[in-house]
Amino acid sequence: MPLRDLLLGLLVVAIWALNIIVIKLGVAELPPLLLTTLRFMLVAALLVPFHPVARQQLPFLLLLSLTFGSLHFALLFIGLGQAEAGTGALLVQMGTPFATLLAVIFLGERLDGRRLAGLALSFGGVVVLAGGPSLPSPLPMALLLLSALGWAISQLLIKRGPGVAPMALAGWVALFAIPQVALASLWFENGQWEALRQASWQGVGAIFYTAVMSSIVAYGLWYGLLRRHPVNRLAPLSLLVPVGAVLLGVLLLGERLSAHTLVGGGLVIAGVALIVLRLPLRRSRDVADLSDHA
Repeated sequence: MPLRDLLLGLLVVAIWALNIIVIKLGVAELPPLLLTTLRFMLVAALLVPFHPVARQQLPFLLLLSLTFGSLHFALLFIGLGQAEAGTGALLVQMGTPFATLLAVIFLGERLDGRRLAGLALSFGGVVVLAGGPSLPSPLPMALLLLSALGWAISQLLIKRGPGVAPMALAGWVALFAIPQVALASLWFENGQWEALRQASWQGVGAIFYTAVMSSIVAYGLWYGLLRRHPVNRLAPLSLLVPVGAVLLGVLLLGERLSAHTLVGGGLVIAGVALIVLRLPLRRSRDVADLSDHA
């Protein structure tokens, strides 16, 4: 890979790793569903006017807004409000093993020994993380794993659905998710206006960063790289995201790097690596599952 593209790939990794930290800081000031709603509003405002879609694609995008918008993003923001950032970043990686299992069940794909070993390592890592001190109760783990499941379901829908340009997909999914998450915020949260009125640069910056830097800038750069390089060349870079998030959690948030995090996180990343590395070459729309991270 040319040095320029390698540096761009590492920049994307840094943006996505820092995004986990930014979400954690944002939900400390704003209710998580409110923060998710504002993020979707900004993404939709910036993308939808410039990326029209065909009318027949709207039902697919509406369905995707339920799984990718509400289930994945909303639960991710709620879960990160109750778990350490590093642990959350590791648990979200379970989207890849979930997607693999769903592909076996619903698409008839076959599992070879390498991917079976990857699944075993990934789920073993979750068991180790569950025994650590970074999750004070089973609730954050359940929320983050459900978020990963929502992401996995979304990847299968994207693979089988109509071809929609990445930026158009991001914008219209955000647009359709706005009323869903906004109503959930009105129903389950309180003090939204007071939180908005008292929000500092930290809360406002979290809205901007998660919408613009993570969802628009980073994804735009990543899909540009996918057009120029095979998936196998980029997959190792995507595995650096949870590593970076764990290190940033320690450096910026003072999180403790426990033995459970090191061992469990190592197992999860090793399992995901076995699943995603050495994949056959695919079109960029078929490999969105290599580039999550909100």
